[in-house]
Amino acid sequence: MIERRIAPLIGQRTTETPVLLLEGPRGVGKSLLLAQFAEAIGQPVLDLDQAAYRQFARDTPSVVTQGSPPVIIDEYQRAPALLDAIKARLNRGAAPGLFVLAGSASFDSLPPGTQALTGRLQRLPVMPLTQTEIDATTSTFVADAFDGGIAPALDTAQLAPTTRGEYIRRVMRGGMPLAIALESESARARWFQAHIRESISRDAGQLRRIGRTGDLHDILVRTVGQTSALLNVSKVAADVQPSRGTAADYISLLEALFLVQRLPAWGVTVLPRTLETPKVHVVDSGIGAYLLRLSSDKMARLDPASLTEFGHLLESFVVQEAIRQTTWMDSPVTAGYWRTKDGVEVDLVLERYDGAVVAIEVKAGDHVTSRQLGPLRALRDRLGSSFKAGLAFYLGPVGYLADDRIQVLPVDRLWA
Repeated sequence: MIERRIAPLIGQRTTETPVLLLEGPRGVGKSLLLAQFAEAIGQPVLDLDQAAYRQFARDTPSVVTQGSPPVIIDEYQRAPALLDAIKARLNRGAAPGLFVLAGSASFDSLPPGTQALTGRLQRLPVMPLTQTEIDATTSTFVADAFDGGIAPALDTAQLAPTTRGEYIRRVMRGGMPLAIALESESARARWFQAHIRESISRDAGQLRRIGRTGDLHDILVRTVGQTSALLNVSKVAADVQPSRGTAADYISLLEALFLVQRLPAWGVTVLPRTLETPKVHVVDSGIGAYLLRLSSDKMARLDPASLTEFGHLLESFVVQEAIRQTTWMDSPVTAGYWRTKDGVEVDLVLERYDGAVVAIEVKAGDHVTSRQLGPLRALRDRLGSSFKAGLAFYLGPVGYLADDRIQVLPVDRLWA
């Protein structure tokens, strides 16, 4: 059993908000988290994946929401009328801890009328497992980076233990709990295939009408093919059946199902925003590797196309690992990327609510040149004292201080 770092936050957050919503991809363990929380407080769970409960919730939503708090509902999006009933109960008094919900579709994707809960609902993302959870470490790397607690240098007895082959294995394995439990690459591939099929054939159809599920699958493959790059909807729609408009809608649907994620341009609060186009990242690197047809054999043969795709996937892997660590922090953190009109780009910028910034670059090589640190220096020089750390992650074994507040670190420092 892998312990989720987010588990203790559920009880804490129910004291802060009338409605707590756990949301994330199917198969990441939301139901288990709900069951553990419910058992600890002696409350039942209404699981709307079960037909009888789902019909009861659709027919008598007001009865469901009148239970003793907190009312705990899993896969709540399968009976959207519940949200109107929850709103009606909150209108009579919105004390903290009335409802705990979990769902495999983004709250933003539900019908407009359900958005009335905004302001009385707090969302807690439950995403694929981080490497620190898989390895059962107590790493608080990102929080430490904001507070200046990252020591860059490693002595020779502390060289990073992770080889390039191990990094490849971790990226291709991803963080879906049922997938990482499988020993062989082929078994994981079959699991990813079934997971994607179920997400597209069942979950997507519950959110909107799909003309052909094959079109949605094609859009998913093409969108994942842009992972860690600027999202180019026209390129995604090229040579496939859906129009550009439909392709854009399908990408939003895939995002609502937590298969892909947009990373917005950063710079609103501190610097003039230089680009509006978001980047796109696959939510789970294992799913990404499957869709991109990466394999251990291709990587061992040093197939040029596979090496390029691995570099993009490594960036998504690191970006997702870092962002997920921010969900455990007490202080709210926003995430984006920074890119100027002349092409200077920082892969990930994390900004804490007080304006403190940690910037991250990802390199797929085993060394980092001074020139490659230029974007981190440019951002540091623009931000001044609010720039707390610039971190260039790479696949080499040694961490070192490269410049003022700029460090080069092995990728595994994120969790080791």
